Amino acid sequence: MAAAAGATFTVLFTLFATWTLISILGKAAGGKVASSDVAALIAFAALNYLPNVLILTAFIAVLAVVTRSYRDSEMVVWFASGQSLREWIRPVLVFGLPIVLLIAFLSLVATPWANMKNDEYVERFEKREDLQKVSPGQFRESAASNRIFFVEGVTGETSNVQNVFVNTVDQNGNTIVVAREGVIEEDKKGNRYLVLKNGRRYQGVPGQADFQSMEFERYSMRVQTKAPVLGSEKATKSMSTLELLADGGRIAMSELLWRIALPLMALVLILLAIPLGFVNPRAGSSANLIFAVLIFFTYANLTRVIEASVKQGKLAFALGWWPLHLAAALCVVALFAWRLNVNHRYHPLVLWNALKRAKAGL
Repeated sequence: MAAAAGATFTVLFTLFATWTLISILGKAAGGKVASSDVAALIAFAALNYLPNVLILTAFIAVLAVVTRSYRDSEMVVWFASGQSLREWIRPVLVFGLPIVLLIAFLSLVATPWANMKNDEYVERFEKREDLQKVSPGQFRESAASNRIFFVEGVTGETSNVQNVFVNTVDQNGNTIVVAREGVIEEDKKGNRYLVLKNGRRYQGVPGQADFQSMEFERYSMRVQTKAPVLGSEKATKSMSTLELLADGGRIAMSELLWRIALPLMALVLILLAIPLGFVNPRAGSSANLIFAVLIFFTYANLTRVIEASVKQGKLAFALGWWPLHLAAALCVVALFAWRLNVNHRYHPLVLWNALKRAKAGL
């Protein structure tokens, strides 16, 4: 099971990591996040989806081992030796409980911390001065969405730029300013200005009577900036579990329901994989894997539906966090009872005896 889990985790984690890398690199190229924060943001995103990857890994690993035992007729020997399917529970729990505990730690502690740090990095970048977000050779929009910046090069610190182009749209119309160099300066009151030197300013529509063109040696432009107050409005995904309990609101309780659901989902699924792993030795085993993926996504989506009901106030948290997991646990018990019925026509011993009778008839 550990070997199967290692291979499954490698494949799943590689797929999710590649998708995350492409997504974050696209945001960095679009100027939504700082290029220097890409590695940290990828690590935070990995912690965010790691619980789901571990759940699916443990489920598939147990299912693959049980299915292979049926396919290789090892389960026939197992049952013929007087062993029960219940005897699989102990080794499966020895393998799966450490993973369940790890998922609980990630869900309740690590993932909220990763979301908080991710929000801090993104918020800190959004609160930087408009000119500091500009990369040489790329057009960038200001925070107020009324200016477009373009710089050809940067000298020294990011506050010193060369060959600047600024297009501003306000109540007075369209204004274009070009300059050979620019620098950010701060006055005594703490206001920040983009000071352009040796440039030209155009305002109005070319050909109209009110069109203006002027040259300047020094031109100051107010830069909109905000104080970087990190964590002033924390989303529920970024709140710690203790903060969710202290909050007690509908949104906080719905997030807490999802965090509790992940380790419970992992425990139920690894036990469900034992009776679900049955396969006819003469048939293929790929259908079980497809069925397992469908079960996982159905289970996760139903949990999301209940979470949304709690968030909207349609269902109380006390009545929402346990019924789905109880129903899934009852399904596990029912499947075990079905597979333990040796008189059932799909039981391996029945199939094995039928196969021997068929060979004897031939």
